[in-house]
Amino acid sequence: MPVEMQLARIIISEISDNQVIYLKEVDGERQFPILIGIFEATNIDRRVKTDYVPPRPLTHDLIVKVAETLGATVESVIISELSEHTYFAALRLRKDGELIEIDSRPSDAIAVAVTFQPPLPIYVSEQVLRDATSDD
Repeated sequence: MPVEMQLARIIISEISDNQVIYLKEVDGERQFPILIGIFEATNIDRRVKTDYVPPRPLTHDLIVKVAETLGATVESVIISELSEHTYFAALRLRKDGELIEIDSRPSDAIAVAVTFQPPLPIYVSEQVLRDATSDD
């Protein structure tokens, strides 16, 4: 059963190509980092810290608009797999009662999630959470 998580921290470094976001369990203490790119990190950071509205739609806004125009509702994000230090995620959309999962990088899926107010739920599979928080 997937575990609901929330965006806990965003760490942006001007001297590194990799930025870090931390997801924390909503009803628990487990948390883990995900390395992401600077574009996704700054977009996520702007959306959660301010009422930033870009002058033109960003890629994540475009994804939401395309889904809505096609009659789908973006419902949530799930991080479903961790393989060789790479996380795999999906955007979950609903159209005509059918759940549709669209393959996505976690950073893009989370960037889409934070375009909504309040942000969409972020879920992580229990196996990914165990693997990501293990001391191995």
